[in-house]
Amino acid sequence: MKKETLDFVKEKTAALIAAHSCSAEAKAAAEKWLAAVGTAEEAEATKAYIAELEADIMPIDGLIAFSGSEAGIGVFGAELAKNILAHAEEIKADGAAYCDCPACAACKAILDKKAELL
Repeated sequence: MKKETLDFVKEKTAALIAAHSCSAEAKAAAEKWLAAVGTAEEAEATKAYIAELEADIMPIDGLIAFSGSEAGIGVFGAELAKNILAHAEEIKADGAAYCDCPACAACKAILDKKAELL
């Protein structure tokens, strides 16, 4: 892997870990990957990290469905759920395939480098 790619993914991994919207599982996989970089465990940790990112990134249609549901209102509150729904519909109309929260944005940036990582 090129140094530029590694540096980019490390930077985005740090952003993912810091994101308020990052799941505990993604954070653990990110931390494990960072610890494995440069070791014999790097390839295995990379595969596990990619799998976790693919599982965690929120497709835009999922975000729309959740934020417009009773469960979404329960999590976000009525006003925030309404705002998230409107935002999600807007970015979908502009071509977004995924949520653009800080965690999902970091996931997407890393997944865009998947071929170089594997």
